[in-house]
Amino acid sequence: MAPWVIWFAVTWVVTVVVLLVVWTSHQQKRLKRIKERLLADDQSRSARRRRAQPALLKTEGSSEQHLASRLLEKFRYQERLQLFLEQAGVKWKPARLVHASMGLFLVGFAAAWYSASGGGRSLALPVASALATLPFAYVYRLRARRLRAFEAQFPEALGFIARSMRAGHAFSVALEMLHQEFDEPLASEFRRVFDEHNLGMPLETALQGLSRRVPLMDVHFFVSAVLLQRRTGGNLAEILDNLATLIRERFKLRGKIRAISAHGRMTGMALTAIPIVVALMLFYVNPEYMQFFFNDETGRLMLGVAVGLQVLGYLIIQRIVAIEI
Repeated sequence: MAPWVIWFAVTWVVTVVVLLVVWTSHQQKRLKRIKERLLADDQSRSARRRRAQPALLKTEGSSEQHLASRLLEKFRYQERLQLFLEQAGVKWKPARLVHASMGLFLVGFAAAWYSASGGGRSLALPVASALATLPFAYVYRLRARRLRAFEAQFPEALGFIARSMRAGHAFSVALEMLHQEFDEPLASEFRRVFDEHNLGMPLETALQGLSRRVPLMDVHFFVSAVLLQRRTGGNLAEILDNLATLIRERFKLRGKIRAISAHGRMTGMALTAIPIVVALMLFYVNPEYMQFFFNDETGRLMLGVAVGLQVLGYLIIQRIVAIEI
């Protein structure tokens, strides 16, 4: 590829990114002025209007990433990414995640292209693609951590709801009390369910939203039990106690299985790390010996196949030792 083509493409993309950043900054300043005006009149508003104010600001702010949002909506990824971010507890717009990925892709491609020479430039695209996945990997890690924390809190929360209902409190009141008695992330999720129901949303819809934001099997069981009890009747407190006991027993069984499968996980990590360590040692001891994998077409093909098979083997081992309970 001719150098002027690369320069033109990079210049065009950088110009677009700069314009988007300037537009975003302008929109944020405008929204800040609007927010200051709204907050100036906050004392004269009712409690319900004050609670609705952040939602208004959020709706106005949705035009910050107008171009990227339209592209995401066109390809039907807007709602999926928004749900993905909500599950991770990240207060980002989907377009912001896409912008971060695009920025890392451009930086990685430019750095790999101009730092390499000859055939080594063919690695620019894989390096840039790997960097572009980092924002999604970061959000995915936050999502997994948040779901694990929620799952650990959930049995105690079910017991708390059951005790509250036995004490004479309504189910909706028990949901509100969870926000005061528990830490994140469980507190904010149940607070959102309570607020949505308190502002007129049917309880069934609010609970179904909870099951979408927290895609855990235990939460689906909880939502199904509550909705079934509201339709057919029954002792909901006893059902929740039994569900909490079942979850705790599953935690114990999961811990035993993780202890038994620890050897398999360590084996997978060792088998993955050994080729990487050996390659780094050879590159340090005899760099010319390793240049074949970067400067020769056959060597690059062999390197790509080796990396792909290494990743595939690691994923297969992780799949084998990952036993769902």
